[in-house]
Amino acid sequence: MLNEQEIYQLLEEKYTQFNQKSFIESDPISVPHQFSRKEDIEIAAFLSATIAWGQRKTIINNAQKLVDLMELEPYRFVMEHSASDLSRFKSFKHRTFNGTDVSFFIRSLQNLYTHHGGLEQALSMYPNDMQRNISTFKQLFFEPDHPARSTKHLSDPLKNSAAKRINMFLRWMVRTDRRGVDFGLWNGIQSSQLMCPLDVHSGNVARKLGLLIRTQNDWKAVEELTANLRTFDAADPVKYDFSLFGLGVFEKF
Repeated sequence: MLNEQEIYQLLEEKYTQFNQKSFIESDPISVPHQFSRKEDIEIAAFLSATIAWGQRKTIINNAQKLVDLMELEPYRFVMEHSASDLSRFKSFKHRTFNGTDVSFFIRSLQNLYTHHGGLEQALSMYPNDMQRNISTFKQLFFEPDHPARSTKHLSDPLKNSAAKRINMFLRWMVRTDRRGVDFGLWNGIQSSQLMCPLDVHSGNVARKLGLLIRTQNDWKAVEELTANLRTFDAADPVKYDFSLFGLGVFEKF
């Protein structure tokens, strides 16, 4: 077992190694990186993060398909689409996320930007309590009439979900550095308030390093892991998501 200083040095080394622009191409974050307008980036990133489970190449291809179907103008499409425009998504499918879900997500995004100040405002209501923040966002997101099947595609940490994809989306939007991977577009949440995205890979690495004792990948594990990462960098604990992910996925640590 590595000691605390050795763990810190490893995390810092891998953060530097993987938080590079060369990382973008092989990651779903590549899809929003093709846009420059804040709202286009947000929407493309949100949809990409929503379907970010399974093979990474498939995730990227399907996320690209979504923005292509939105005519590479996600915000304009969300705000101006008609009911007939949504028919183009009928055959879309990524794992269990299908055309019915896409159509609702687009309608809900329109509602968020029209009535709730957009994604940033809707996801920054309780920045000091990320569990409540994400749960409240889910309530707002499903405010319009919706198919029951679509609710499973947004996690609720108040039900002890790790909410990996929404935490990853928040990392993309909030974290800012000079490396060019994360966008740092949002001001309503500080990097210090973010929670670490937790999945099988990052969880396994964290346990091997002694940063996570809890065996389930749930919200309690997210809190435990993030608290331990804050001991290494209180201002930006989630930067070590790059380290855990890189060690798990690329280096099979």
